[in-house]
Amino acid sequence: MKKPKIEMDEPQARKIVRADRAPTEGYSLVVDGHFKSHHDTVEAAEEAGMKLKNAYQMLQIQVYDSATKTRTMIEWPAPAPAATAPVV
Repeated sequence: MKKPKIEMDEPQARKIVRADRAPTEGYSLVVDGHFKSHHDTVEAAEEAGMKLKNAYQMLQIQVYDSATKTRTMIEWPAPAPAATAPVV
């Protein structure tokens, strides 16, 4: 007995983003040297980068600007210096 063939409408085209090539528009997160998420604004990219940096401080996270082809490092806020008491 043959199974009926299920025909689907036109499949939706997927936008494939390659991780080994620099994006041509917008801003992207670069995590440990690899392109990851893509964002339309620098603020959105920095916010996503800070969320990652807060969760995983050991990662090297940069924001890549495709217009100027530059990378900006997201720095983890250094802990405040402890107040030192004089040693007697």
